Amino acid sequence: MRPYAAIFRARFRTMIQYRAAAVAGVWTQVMFGLILIMIYEAFYGSSGQAQPIAFAQVVSYVWLGQALLALLPWNVDTELRAMARSGAVAYELCRPVDLYCFWFARGLAWRLAPALLRSIPLSLLAIFVLPWIGLGEWRLQFPSLSAGLAFGAAMVGTLLLGCAISTFLNITLLWTVSNDGAYVVLTALVSMFSGLIVPLPLFPGWAQSILMAMPFAGLADLPYRLYTGNIDAGTTPLILLHQLIWTAIIVVAGRWMLRRGMSRVVVQGG
Repeated sequence: MRPYAAIFRARFRTMIQYRAAAVAGVWTQVMFGLILIMIYEAFYGSSGQAQPIAFAQVVSYVWLGQALLALLPWNVDTELRAMARSGAVAYELCRPVDLYCFWFARGLAWRLAPALLRSIPLSLLAIFVLPWIGLGEWRLQFPSLSAGLAFGAAMVGTLLLGCAISTFLNITLLWTVSNDGAYVVLTALVSMFSGLIVPLPLFPGWAQSILMAMPFAGLADLPYRLYTGNIDAGTTPLILLHQLIWTAIIVVAGRWMLRRGMSRVVVQGG
């Protein structure tokens, strides 16, 4: 495990340096969060029916989605993408380590460092600044102790599942080089079916069983609803099982693809 721990630490230190980009990202996501909350406030104000998730829970759900956006596998590792285009990926193939674990460790750091840089200031703003300027109903609420512990455990599952999906997407670079098609498709799937745009409880009833069976629910919707109390903390073991099963499936599929790709890879760039 020492090589993979070393690449995780090195990659994490590299990614944690992008503080200016994180600040810019925070303000962008604050604006998106405010716009989404305005839309949901209009929706709840005009609807005469009881909704499966309360407005206050939706507000916290939105802020969590914006704060933890970097954990979601909606993009590819830009350095690996550049390596595939230039031919420098050949150096990756020559390393005396398990390539899948190597890329997975890179992915863990690549997801975690930006998420930490953005989530802390955005959460502080949503918890303390919004009530101070008179927008108390739009604040990020504190969870109960049990909900907070359940949320923390589920976010570990989110990180592992997201990195498994990201690594799978990176492996497709061995075939596509540019990866634009797979990237666009995955961005749409993650954004829609993880709950990032619309919380999954607000989807039609006939779609609920399908959405909950997909891996994307474990990326955002299920952990965020644990935080808000929309899902009882007692269901945490089932949510973790859902995340770990999909993580295992995607890891096995990614390893199979990598082994197949290594047998016929063509290095670009001469």
